Amino acid sequence: MKTLSIIAAKAALVLALQASSSFAADISGVKIADTVKLGDAELVLNGAGVRTRAVFKVYVAALYLPGKRATEGEVFATKGPKRLAMHLMRDLSAEQLTEALNGGLNDNLSEPEKEKFKTQIADLTATMADVGAAKEKQIVTIDWMPGQGTRVALNGTAKGKTIAGEDFYNALLRIWIGAKPIGGELKAALLGKAQ
Repeated sequence: MKTLSIIAAKAALVLALQASSSFAADISGVKIADTVKLGDAELVLNGAGVRTRAVFKVYVAALYLPGKRATEGEVFATKGPKRLAMHLMRDLSAEQLTEALNGGLNDNLSEPEKEKFKTQIADLTATMADVGAAKEKQIVTIDWMPGQGTRVALNGTAKGKTIAGEDFYNALLRIWIGAKPIGGELKAALLGKAQ
């Protein structure tokens, strides 16, 4: 019996170590995985940080790519699937999510780009309405799937329709890592620089 309990304890320890090693970071109490599977590809965590608004923590953002990249130019030039994950730290309505994304796009797109992406932005707005209210501890992911498009999911369940155009996905990423990001510290964190 004693041998059996020692074996069980060792097995539990091994499982605990494996579980803890699958997380790259703990940011404000949110555990961030060091890799994610997207389609057939395994993506690595490029960086993660907290999105704050005023004094409130809104979500922890995590950027996953096929390999580490240090600049926004390198991220935009990267081929293959990509993921931006938002681990919510408070409840957000569909309107709040949509306003935040549209505000970030407005800050980072020229007027001709806004016109170019008008259909995709409308599709994104409809998709965020389909997401509806997102609750604290839920995860909203925005994925680029080559040959398919941009896909939004809530806790792994796809919402709305897939939106065409890698250039549109990169336009979305500019919200976080563009010339006018929603937060300078968050941009640095997503590009793998310490906060």
